[in-house]
Amino acid sequence: MKTVQAYRFALDLTAGQERLVLAHAGAARVAYNWALARVKAVMDQRAAERSYGVPEDQLTAAVGWSLAALRRAWNAAKGEVAPWWRECSKEAYNTGLDALARGLKNWAESRSGTRAGRSVGFPRFKSRRRAVPSVRFTTGVIRVDPDRKHVVLPRLGRLKLHESARKLARRVEAGTARIMSATVRRDGARWHVAFTVEIERPERRAARPESMVGVDVGIAHLAVLSTGELVPNPRHLGGAQHRLRSLGRALSRKVGPDRRTGQRPSNRWRRTQQRLARAHARVANLRRDGLHKLTTRLAREHGTIVVEDLNVTGMLANRRLARHVADAGFFELRRQLAYKTQWNGGRLIVADRWYPSSKTCSGCGTVKAKLTLAERIYTCTTCGLLLDRDLNAARNLAALAGEATPAGSGPVAGRGADHKTRPGGQVAVKRQPGTAPAGKTGTAPPQGAAA
Repeated sequence: MKTVQAYRFALDLTAGQERLVLAHAGAARVAYNWALARVKAVMDQRAAERSYGVPEDQLTAAVGWSLAALRRAWNAAKGEVAPWWRECSKEAYNTGLDALARGLKNWAESRSGTRAGRSVGFPRFKSRRRAVPSVRFTTGVIRVDPDRKHVVLPRLGRLKLHESARKLARRVEAGTARIMSATVRRDGARWHVAFTVEIERPERRAARPESMVGVDVGIAHLAVLSTGELVPNPRHLGGAQHRLRSLGRALSRKVGPDRRTGQRPSNRWRRTQQRLARAHARVANLRRDGLHKLTTRLAREHGTIVVEDLNVTGMLANRRLARHVADAGFFELRRQLAYKTQWNGGRLIVADRWYPSSKTCSGCGTVKAKLTLAERIYTCTTCGLLLDRDLNAARNLAALAGEATPAGSGPVAGRGADHKTRPGGQVAVKRQPGTAPAGKTGTAPPQGAAA
């Protein structure tokens, strides 16, 4: 099977190389802001003319939002806007214009209702201090050196890697991988290069193809498997809170930048800010590493994995749980499982958000009408089952695997469920196979409730 995969490596740049990369990232930002100002000026002008009663056919001509149209406009004006444009690669300007074209396209589709998900706002201008320096190369010489300790990029030349790129180099030399693009980006205080690669992966099968496991994610435990395994929640952000707060207080005592007075930050402020960025980057790296290890193990071992469709956005609205939910990385866990199950010949089943996995008894199928978050032990009044709440939910998720279609992944909803929201509130009632007789079922949990 052919798939697109990213390989990310840390860079060890010299001072001169860092200045050159920052110049390319700045060029991308200049092209982005110039094109955005041009589009916004024409839109504002047309809106003003409409308010004056000008007919549509007499309005100022609209400008194109596609990448090709933005490129043509930039090439016509770059001599005036950026007389120094020859100092940077053309890919730097293309990076900024492509980002704007994608942003405008997403905004237009979100406004018209053709884009799924949360609403997307109109693109905003990028600041030199707030924007993350990044530049992407899609043409020119992009390769890994034979020593596998250096990479070669257009105009940037030969850059030293902090680690060996042997995994990518072996695939490229064997002809099973083709580098499509390379993105240089600064995360925290360290530079990284990410290669987007088209890879031909061999067909794989999970170690236990017939195994079906339910995964219930939470805060007390990062994941509870239907097999009874409890995956502890490392709480990387909570463990680093003391150091992050100490660095934040130290940073507040230094002389920082002030846009109103034009004050530049002191060297002490810059050094402390870099220490704080490294501390945040370490937390992110630890979280990413733990999630990758967990999802890889699950995808390689089990043929079918069932997870819940959690309303993470709604959970983040709870100010008492937001930090813990963000630290756990629920959505990232599901995202990684989605592609890793495909790589290993398995399937991922996403249970419907309204499925009462925690309220349903995994023994007899009785559904409770209410189950508070404080009740950590599930007690069934019908069959007398006493079981950990999360383990009970995981077993119910695993039972859904037998009801899924042979096609594989996708949401699994209860039969007869009504997903419409009426003025009086939710009326959804689940009727899953094996539940208690009529009159014993309960109402579905409210949207965003933790299972």
